[in-house]
Amino acid sequence: MAEMKKKAGAVADSTPSVSDVVESDASTTTEVEAALDKRVARGEPILQVRNLVKHFPLTQGILFRRQVGAVKAVDGISFDLYQGETLGIVGESGCGKSTVAKLLMTLEKATAGEVFYKGQDITKLSGRALHAVRRNIQMVFQDPYTSLNPRMTVGDIIGEPYEIHPEVAPKGSRRKKVQDLLDVVGLNPEYINRYPHQFSGGQRQRIGIARGLALNPEIIICDEPVSALDVSVQAQVINLMEKLQDEFNLSYLFIAHDLSIVRHISDRVGVMYLGKMAEIGSDQEIYEHPTHPYTQALLSAVPVPDPEAREGRERIILTGDVPSPANPPSGCRFRTRCWKAEEKCSKEEPLLAIPQRFATTDSLAAHESACHFAEEKDVVGAA
Repeated sequence: MAEMKKKAGAVADSTPSVSDVVESDASTTTEVEAALDKRVARGEPILQVRNLVKHFPLTQGILFRRQVGAVKAVDGISFDLYQGETLGIVGESGCGKSTVAKLLMTLEKATAGEVFYKGQDITKLSGRALHAVRRNIQMVFQDPYTSLNPRMTVGDIIGEPYEIHPEVAPKGSRRKKVQDLLDVVGLNPEYINRYPHQFSGGQRQRIGIARGLALNPEIIICDEPVSALDVSVQAQVINLMEKLQDEFNLSYLFIAHDLSIVRHISDRVGVMYLGKMAEIGSDQEIYEHPTHPYTQALLSAVPVPDPEAREGRERIILTGDVPSPANPPSGCRFRTRCWKAEEKCSKEEPLLAIPQRFATTDSLAAHESACHFAEEKDVVGAA
């Protein structure tokens, strides 16, 4: 895993996190399916998100309903996911992380923006073409207790994708494939006829991972896959995911609250705040050289076990409540809680870009940050 991180890190260091999209000129369903079957070289963008927006309407009235506003869950974010890497997404509850995951899975329809998978905008696909995309992009859900049907056996749960995509596994070979997947995720293949209630939380999440691997996907979107598990079980599941990434050549979008877990597994990290991307860069850039005030505040809240390091640490306490996504602040969305905020912050929305003061330097602070007054700050103990 360390070697893979070095390779992916080298790509991330030499390539901006948002690269040009090379769109495929496929027009028919057959051409789209052929384009989706092409392999992407390691280190090349496999998923490219551009100005993605999801607004949930707020309505009023009973007989005659009218829209009076919108919850701006995701409000124009852009990023790239490279083949073979793990991109971590962090942020406090309500910032839009899980909505991004649902949009990438096309479980929610985007209000605006584009999601390119191998040059194809999947927000515009339907029918067979969308069917092919969903085979290659799978998801591991947050709660292992509610994401598995209690009335189905483990064999039926993991084998269900083969009913939807029968071309992946003929009927005669499905039971063997399911048993192989159970073995891959560290469960006894003889458990194939058991029900979810007969397993612990960690084992259930392994079943969820096995289900995600069933169709040999290229991308797995992990929506807080370990937040409901004990710390010791979290470590086991994270180590399993790292092992499977190398074995199956997977790309992960890893959503979580726990900053230490995100750093452990991620090659690059994106920090979200109120539907926007606040900062994005390699794990070393974000954790050791954060430039956005919100990222600095997040990292200063991470517990430090070393008493000596804790003594020399500056704790950043944010004041005020998180603004409502139905009525976000003008300009910079973080300005109502930011100690650096000036009049410019309320009038101009900062762009997610490399700060000009660092653009010509070799500093690790030269990564994309959406702040007018981006400044490098060492966060003691954040590593």
